[in-house]
Formats: sequence, C-alpha cells, structure tokens
Amino acid sequence: MADISISNSSTAAVGSLSVEALAGPQKRARKEALIRSVFLLASLVSILISVLIVVSLVRESWTFMTQVDWSVTWGQNGWRPRRGLYDMPTLLVASLIVTVIAMLVAGPLGLGAAIYLSEYASKKTRSFFKPILEVLAGVPSVVLGFFALFFISPQVIERIGRNGWLVIGAVIIIAYLAVIAGWTRNLVRREAGTELATQIKRVLTLTALVATALILIWWVNSVAGSGDPASADFFSVKRSGQLAAAAVGVGILTIPLVASVSEDALASVPQELRSASAGLGARKLTTTVQVVLPAAVSGIVAAFIIGISRALGETMVVFMAGGAADEATFTSSPFEGSLTMTAGMASLATGTDNVVGEGLTFQSLYFVGFVLFLLTLFLNIAAGRFVNRVRERY
Repeated sequence: MADISISNSSTAAVGSLSVEALAGPQKRARKEALIRSVFLLASLVSILISVLIVVSLVRESWTFMTQVDWSVTWGQNGWRPRRGLYDMPTLLVASLIVTVIAMLVAGPLGLGAAIYLSEYASKKTRSFFKPILEVLAGVPSVVLGFFALFFISPQVIERIGRNGWLVIGAVIIIAYLAVIAGWTRNLVRREAGTELATQIKRVLTLTALVATALILIWWVNSVAGSGDPASADFFSVKRSGQLAAAAVGVGILTIPLVASVSEDALASVPQELRSASAGLGARKLTTTVQVVLPAAVSGIVAAFIIGISRALGETMVVFMAGGAADEATFTSSPFEGSLTMTAGMASLATGTDNVVGEGLTFQSLYFVGFVLFLLTLFLNIAAGRFVNRVRERY
C-alpha cells in the first residue's frame, strides 16, 4: 500500500508540470524580452545609419555624374576641383601608389611578426611583445603624419635617389618574377586531363601576371628616369612631402593590424598538424612554411585585405605627408607630392562649412567617396569569395 501511495503522489507531481511552470517567473521573461528588444534596436539603428550614409553618398554622386562634363574627369593632368577640373586618374594613381608601398611595408613586417609570435616566441616573450604591437596600433594617425613628414621624408625617402629606387625596384621585380615562375612550375607539374575551362583560367591568370610584371618594369624605369639629374646619386634627393613618405607612414600604421589578424589565423591552426609534421622529421621552418601557412591562408588573406582597405582609406597621414594641398598634378612617381582620394576629400573641405569653388565642387567630394566605396566593396567581395574557396575547416 505504501508503494502504491508513493507512486500515486509521484504521478500527481508529474501531472502538475506545465509549460507555464517550466517557463520560470514572469519577471525574468519580461527582462529577457526587454534585453532582446534593446539589442534588436541597436542592430536596426546601425543598419539605418549605414543605409542613410549610402543613400546620401549615392544622391550627391548622382548629381555630380549627371551634371558634370565627363571630359574634365579624365586627361586633365591634375585634380583641381575649385577650377572645375576633376581628373580622377590623379587621385586613383596616387591612392594605388600609397596602398602598394604601404602593403610592401606592412605585409612582410606584419606577417613576419605574426609568424614569430605564433610559432617561435615563448609565452613570456609573446606576452611582452604583443602588447607593444597593440600599443603601436593605438598611435594616432596625426602623430604618424608628423613622423612621416619630419623624419621619414627627409631622413629616409629623400636619401634614396634614382639609383636607390632602381635597386629597390629591381629587387621587387625579381621577387615577383620568381613567384610567377614558381606558380607556373606548379601548374606544369599538375596532372593531365584538366578541364578546358580551368586551363583557360590558368592561361588568363598567367597572362595577367606577366602583364603586371611588364607594367611594373615600365613604372620603375619611368620613375628612375624622372626628376632632375642630381637625383641620380644616393643621398641627394631634396624634396619635402611626397607620396613615398606618406606610404611608409601608412604602412607603419597598418603593421599592427596585419600582424594581429595574421597571428590569430596562425594560432587557430590545430596543434596536431604541427606535431604530425614534426613527427615526420620536418624542421620548424618547413613546418611553418609548408604546413601552418597553407592551413591559415584564408585568415592571412583576410588580414592583407583588411590592411589594404585600411591603407586605401587612410586620410591624415597622406594629407600631412603627401606633399600636396587642395590641388594636385598627375604623377606616377612616389617621390613627388600628390593627393589620394581620401586626402583630396579632406583637403578640399578643410576649414569651410561649404566647399567654395566651381558649381560641382561640393558634389565632387561625394563622387570621390562613392568611387572609394565601390573599390572597397569590390575588394571585400573578391576577397570573401577567395577566402571561402581556400578556407580549411577543422
């Protein structure tokens, strides 16, 4: 009888359970709903702000595109918006020069720092150097702008000269051609029977790489041949602000970003891969180059893309050390002063509530910003597709 009564009481207790009873107190449910609403509102506000920015950018850019005489946006040999000359190649080429040189500085140094911190440094060393690297990321860009203008430009860039530029350019070209040769050799070694579409893509890619190498050779030679004859010697170039100094400053500013993201990508590679490589007798360098780096290639590419976007969008360093004011003459030489897209926008709008000048001067700022937005968007989309293709999942 006792067992029967216990069983009946247990059944009654189970039977009293309900969804309402398991839901908890009503006060807790209201608090969770309130928190959910706050987070939803925050996300909607962020989306709304982004939409409003894009709408205003497109609206003013459309005004510029529909009213401007497009002949003044190309081949005018200079960006002079207050006089109605909107030569976009001036800004695009300067932005490209600054971005390329900045990544030549930030890429190897940032990736090298990440490899050292992830693969070679002890825990004590990592705990010492990583905060220093992060502190460098917190240095205001205006400080680096002064540093680029008053130290990098006179003490580094102005001492290179044409011969120094030829040496640097030759090293870059040789390294680039070595990469092309290695990539081509790997393609030749692959199995026969590759699909025709894949073969066409490889041929087109190789053609683009070779064409880029030829353009690079022409650019280095043209820069070396420009300027006064006195600049042919080392330690003799005398200029103030210039794109190369600004680019080095931007590169220094980008190093911590590339290093931090790359180090996170390398640290996410499973330790088992390193142990397996060491178990097969591979050296530390071999393991790092042939195992860890390929496994983390998606994160490293993401780090470089973030670095490129950062360099492309940097304003203050280029504005201060780029060597141009609110106007710029077209140049393909990093030893001359010019304006990037961001610096052109900043210099044009500085010190006034409304941009003073020719009728479409104000709208030209939005047009330049719209072009910069499209470039960054395309860059991120292409990088995202590439990262998804090469990403390793563990």
